[in-house]
Amino acid sequence: MDIKTFFSAFFAFLALINPIQKVFVVFSLQENYSRAELHRIVDKATVTAIGVLLLFLFLGEAILGYVFNLKIYAFQITCGIVLFYNGFVGLQKGAFLTIDKNTRMEELIAVPIAIPMIAGPATITAAVTMPAVYGRWMTIAAVILALLLNLLIMRNADRIGKFLVRQNMLMPLIRITALIVAAIGLQMILNGIETFVFAIKG
Repeated sequence: MDIKTFFSAFFAFLALINPIQKVFVVFSLQENYSRAELHRIVDKATVTAIGVLLLFLFLGEAILGYVFNLKIYAFQITCGIVLFYNGFVGLQKGAFLTIDKNTRMEELIAVPIAIPMIAGPATITAAVTMPAVYGRWMTIAAVILALLLNLLIMRNADRIGKFLVRQNMLMPLIRITALIVAAIGLQMILNGIETFVFAIKG
């Protein structure tokens, strides 16, 4: 395995997962759930996300092309729009997720924590397209390592969040992260358009 190429894939996928965004999400939930409950949420959500991403990594093109008759550029553009919207909402509201106090813990695991916050538009698109660039097994290793690091960060979101609050950095970082999320979404839209133009030209 080429270490340089592997870390290139790893950091690319880690940037799309965006662990800092997950810190803000989990930190915002601590008023409603205990630390042990939050750990159960993020653990189960991570397992669910790994399953979803590996499914798309192995069968993504078949699922999109043969089952739904979708081209990869259509998927890129649509996912980019969703991601751009999420970033825009984060910029406006200063939060990526708000929940009702009566929401049960089990309702958060699959949606929205696992999907779309971990296995979201950007990461699913990457799982489908990265094997062509990095190879299937290197992509799998990069995806799993990135998700495990994201899990570690999410499990310590309360400590990280409290530190950021003490330093008066929480809200500025939320806005900066939201801007980056919106920019990634816009880049995905542009990449999808570029892929579409090349497909039209043959």
